Amino acid sequence: MHRNKLDEESSKLHSDLVKLGTMTETAIASAVKALMTADVKLAVTVVENDSEVNNLTSIVESEAMKILLRRHPVASDFRILSCALKIVSNIERIADQAQDIAGITIDLKDEDYIKKLGKIPKMAEISKLMLKLCIDSFVGQDKEMAENVLTLDDELDKLFLQTKNDMVKLILEDPKYADVAIYLMMVAKYFEKIGDHAENIAEWVIFEKTGERKNFKLL
Repeated sequence: MHRNKLDEESSKLHSDLVKLGTMTETAIASAVKALMTADVKLAVTVVENDSEVNNLTSIVESEAMKILLRRHPVASDFRILSCALKIVSNIERIADQAQDIAGITIDLKDEDYIKKLGKIPKMAEISKLMLKLCIDSFVGQDKEMAENVLTLDDELDKLFLQTKNDMVKLILEDPKYADVAIYLMMVAKYFEKIGDHAENIAEWVIFEKTGERKNFKLL
């Protein structure tokens, strides 16, 4: 009976975590679209919907903690639950970054910034792909897919450095774009952070599958 109840509660936890990932994918996609099209109305929606992500995050965290405290899981179950808590934490932070990007889009509503985005659209594309891959790798317990996320993060880091240099150059060449350049540098930083959190999720997926993380065995 204990094992059946544990499996049932773990299945509900997994389902809610997948739902949280899907909601966050939608938030990022909407934030990116709002930024690229200067759609302030869509950006406002992203900001307003963040509370839904926060509510589900609390539910998932509560579910995991209740299982840990009530069911006394064995080592393999404990590994799954600890990974779930780590993954949900990173997903929540990605959702926060979506909200931050949407907030900047709102702040830029009166600015002509679209043609100044430079490599940010590419960063957005890679960030969305990394998030999709890490969520899909979690759902399918796909170690190879998770490892692909780690490779993409290197490309995203390079684009961030290029974007930072481009924005400094923009300020030097035309100071009137200083505010826009600073905002866009912040956007680029948010996309870099999304990549970092996606990388973390991927590493925890690998850990859940293998018991190994960053070249050493934990459980």
